[in-house]
Amino acid sequence: MAGVAIIGLQWGDEGKGKITDYYAGKVDCVVRYQGGNNAGHTVIVKGKEYKFHLMPSGVIQGKKVIIGNGVVVDPSVLIEEIESVEKNGINVDLMISERAHVIMPYHRLLDGAGEKALGNKKIGTTGRGIGPCYTDKIARTGIRMGELVNENMFKERVAEIMKVKKPVFDAYGIEIDEDKMIEEYASYGKKLAPYVGNVSYYLNSIIDEKNVLFEGAQGVLLDIDHGTYPYVTSSNPSAGGIFSGTGVPPKKIEKIIGVLKAYTTRVGMGPMPTEDNTEYGEYMAKKGHEYGTTTGRKRRTGWLDLVAAKYAVMLNGIDEIAITKLDVLDGLDKIKVCTGYEYDGRVTDEFPFSSKILEKVKPIYEEFDGWDRVEGIKRYEELPKNAKRYLDFISEWLNVPISIISTGPAREDTIHNPS
Repeated sequence: MAGVAIIGLQWGDEGKGKITDYYAGKVDCVVRYQGGNNAGHTVIVKGKEYKFHLMPSGVIQGKKVIIGNGVVVDPSVLIEEIESVEKNGINVDLMISERAHVIMPYHRLLDGAGEKALGNKKIGTTGRGIGPCYTDKIARTGIRMGELVNENMFKERVAEIMKVKKPVFDAYGIEIDEDKMIEEYASYGKKLAPYVGNVSYYLNSIIDEKNVLFEGAQGVLLDIDHGTYPYVTSSNPSAGGIFSGTGVPPKKIEKIIGVLKAYTTRVGMGPMPTEDNTEYGEYMAKKGHEYGTTTGRKRRTGWLDLVAAKYAVMLNGIDEIAITKLDVLDGLDKIKVCTGYEYDGRVTDEFPFSSKILEKVKPIYEEFDGWDRVEGIKRYEELPKNAKRYLDFISEWLNVPISIISTGPAREDTIHNPS
């Protein structure tokens, strides 16, 4: 395998956790390259559910897991995850980039204050301080893991930053107990120090001899550059984020797998052309348990949008597709797929740059007959004929082969290399 990447092709929540877990058994190392604990992956193994917000899903396979420099780390959340995994008898072999930025208490406070200030125009942030931490990273006022684990360096850096940020805190009415914050975070630094190292050097030293899996958080349509701006995340879930978020060069990635849910969901604000507010959308939301792993918020639900998916495939150079949650469509009489947008009297299959335009497009649908049941099926030849037609249409329209079909939430409910 060498370097393989798993990318979400929608607005996140595509089921990347299961697909990452599935491939993790074949690799030596799993790497998270962007985002923070605003993302969530759920993996179900033999009836037990594991939820991760920072650590790569491969940890439950006993693999070496790495948090790259492109990730923003909430130390308390990461420590909690480490302890939770260890309580389940799983050894944590973790490495955190010394260049990864640290989410501080004031980042969460600024996140909430910023959303409140936006009022009705709010973006739908998770309120976990992700955006403000990335803002500080770009403004050169961030704190990195390498500093957190060095108490003297950490204290000096906090003192420098507090002087710069005091006017900002005052403007938002935020009060920070600097001594208390230093004491709390210095204790986190001591706990995390054994895990912190130079990820870029490590990955480049092993990637020619080991199989390395890179997992993205969220999805391409939430990419800060290529997503539905401003209703996006603060990082690059796209494949390009791998290289800036780990220090691994592009030529080391041999395969990019796109994860596509068999229908579409979205959490929070922003355009979603195929959202369905009828009984069909409600059926999919209920059957698919569409509630965010991180926020608990109900996801907006609708039909598969192949215009958006084709855009995501193009941006990432997708080699294979993993289809997830096909079983959620079980029992529907009709299933629709969007293959074009109508806007201002014209029909296009291009994804527009503007969220304002995307809010106004009318989806053009192809309709398919439904099927009774695919749930739990593990052999392609046993799939209903109409399910195969649906999958064939997706593959042909996107011009990408489907290599994985998920027919249920458990690791075992998976069809690999269908033919």
